Amino acid sequence: MSGQALVLGGGGVAGIAWTTGLLTGLADRGQDLTGADLIVGTSAGATVAAQVTSGVALADLFAHQADPARQTPEIPADIDMEKFVADFGAAFADAGSPAEVRQRVGEMALAAETVSEADRRAVIAARLPSHDWPAQRIVLVAVDAETGEPKLFDRASGVDLVDAVAASCAVPGIWPPTTIDGRRYVDGGIRSGENADYAAGATRVTVVAPMGLESPLPGEKTLLSVLEDLRAAGAEIAVIGPDEASVAAIGQNPLDPSTRTPAAEAGRAQGTALTLTWS
Repeated sequence: MSGQALVLGGGGVAGIAWTTGLLTGLADRGQDLTGADLIVGTSAGATVAAQVTSGVALADLFAHQADPARQTPEIPADIDMEKFVADFGAAFADAGSPAEVRQRVGEMALAAETVSEADRRAVIAARLPSHDWPAQRIVLVAVDAETGEPKLFDRASGVDLVDAVAASCAVPGIWPPTTIDGRRYVDGGIRSGENADYAAGATRVTVVAPMGLESPLPGEKTLLSVLEDLRAAGAEIAVIGPDEASVAAIGQNPLDPSTRTPAAEAGRAQGTALTLTWS
């Protein structure tokens, strides 16, 4: 085992803003995590992974979240979290395997009426300061909508970075699945909100979970059980979820673009006040 890993979980545009603020606040007090040997990004975390490895300073990335005049265009989405969680949970009923659950969610995503792939891709492209894969290793998690199998995109995959981020961010029923080489991919969060197990092998793992340590969405394994597995394999772990002020700033609809400024500011305040420890 060797190296440090940073795991960035999902959480919509609010999660992008909060995570960016958190990482900026941590760096403000000398705890910059963005130089990790591996960054695993899922959904919102995939966007942040691509942003923080782009060569743009954290302070500038923070300004693009906190300052309304510098925020990139987003397509508003009104999500009923209670219904979303209920629909997601229904996919687990009587399913024979985790892959079957993901297939069911994928079927829902493929059948949903959404904006066009082109319009959604333009939003993702505008978020990213660079459209080139970084030299630093990042792994972005998506799921094949037809087979339910996880897909890991990295620099060696030969897939365009914008498409890889778009696939990881394709929230089922809200955004269109992303087409890559004839396959359709949806949000990696339908496997796990963080996919922290893909950091296995690192000696030190930091997990950032915008939706909290106990996700409202069911998954194959809870985050806490995955962290236990990583510790059992010899890794030291630090895990960060939003504090009370950050939960309030993220609000009930993390896909609402208006949450970006308060979420970014709350995240930075939380990071500035936080002393990380790994155990």
